[in-house]
Amino acid sequence: MVSDGGEGSVYGFRLSSVVPATVTGEDKVHGLSNMDLAMKLHYLKGVYFFRREAVEGLTISDLKEPMFEWLKLYYPTSGRIRRSESGRPMIRCNDGGVRIVEAQCDKSVDEWMAMEDHDIHNCLTYDQVLGPDLAFSPLVFIQLTWFKCGAMSVGLSWAHVLGDVVSASDFINMWGSIMADHAPPRSLGTNPTSPKPQFHQKLSQKPFSLKMTHPIGDHWLLPRANHPRMGTRYFHVTLDQLKRLLSAHSGPHAQSQPFQLLSAIMWKTLAKIQGESEPKIVTVCRNSYGERGDDEILKNAMVVSRVEADIGVAEADVSDLAKLIAEKTVCENGMIEETVGGDDGKSDFIVYGANLTFVNLEEVKLFGLEIQGHKPVWASYSIGGVGDEGAFLVLPAPDGDGGRTVTAILPENQLAWLRRELKDEWEKNRANIYAILHSVWMAGNNKKNKSYKKIHVCVIWVLLNTKKHIC
Repeated sequence: MVSDGGEGSVYGFRLSSVVPATVTGEDKVHGLSNMDLAMKLHYLKGVYFFRREAVEGLTISDLKEPMFEWLKLYYPTSGRIRRSESGRPMIRCNDGGVRIVEAQCDKSVDEWMAMEDHDIHNCLTYDQVLGPDLAFSPLVFIQLTWFKCGAMSVGLSWAHVLGDVVSASDFINMWGSIMADHAPPRSLGTNPTSPKPQFHQKLSQKPFSLKMTHPIGDHWLLPRANHPRMGTRYFHVTLDQLKRLLSAHSGPHAQSQPFQLLSAIMWKTLAKIQGESEPKIVTVCRNSYGERGDDEILKNAMVVSRVEADIGVAEADVSDLAKLIAEKTVCENGMIEETVGGDDGKSDFIVYGANLTFVNLEEVKLFGLEIQGHKPVWASYSIGGVGDEGAFLVLPAPDGDGGRTVTAILPENQLAWLRRELKDEWEKNRANIYAILHSVWMAGNNKKNKSYKKIHVCVIWVLLNTKKHIC
């Protein structure tokens, strides 16, 4: 088992730029909404792993050639941040280009995925920050890393000010479509001016889901001095595990959905870790294709809500917490837009980690990127610039799996506790399952007819499939 963190295993970095196929022009501007600016200190990181057969025979030229038409469609991603006369940030569509990073890895994909206690995105996505020279800072980096086994990863570093995970994943999926000679289905709609907030009434309270930071000027990086070091871990919940969790924690009147259930489990687990300082208010973000127009392919369209618990979270039933997440969310988009727009977008805020944050990415087309007809064998997203309270992302697992991938971004000391607590909880649930199955087995021993022999077969199957836990 490989145990190092991956640093040093990725080497030979080469940087280049790709620009749109046609000149966009200095005068074209992509305006940033107040919701866009609320996300300006956050960065999205996506990694897609492809086996050797998917990229066999491809050269870097083959991969870069479709990018020119791709960026013609998504021309704001090649722009650079400027400020208007009032100081409000915007994107000048000056064809500055997207950065392409080429790298090599001295491990196979299987060896990389087997490494313990490391962030899978580490070294496979470029460490991107806008500023301090905003006028020269690319908004997007694409890292192509070749493994010793011939496989390749595609790493996307995406300034969240451009759009949400739906926008980012659609962006990278379109590259694959153009590579396969599929014509783009639509043209890009852009905001020629900075959109004004839709909510104009005076705020009676400030949004719980938004936290103002100290002024950071043109260096869009969340200050980490005197703050805990954050880490990232991934938990794969298979379909069988998910079914058992749903069965064990469903309420008497309703069946919890996977996102609500997994969020409730993580909420309760963190509350047990934190003790008296357990999080009573959490943020829930929902990304939805239904929140954007047909021509809006770059947009922060997530619905940001708060959920408040009036019960002890650590002692609450998971089903009760899942019900709160399902039924008691209070949308704060209006308050966020009003707050950010109060000084024309010049102040600095964070959303993820302002409270403990749960992000529903189940609808994201995570495995939509295809290369030579092959989909990635594994893909995930993480978020940079998360505040101290941490965040969880719930994503779809690989096609055909039916499960979920949970990305946990927390202070490193809490990650270690989280892993232990989840393992203990899973083992306890498994022990309960064994006790029930043992009773069924004994009942079968007392009846020698064919129906009870079938029960024996079912019990053996379940026992064999409860060996793994989500950690």
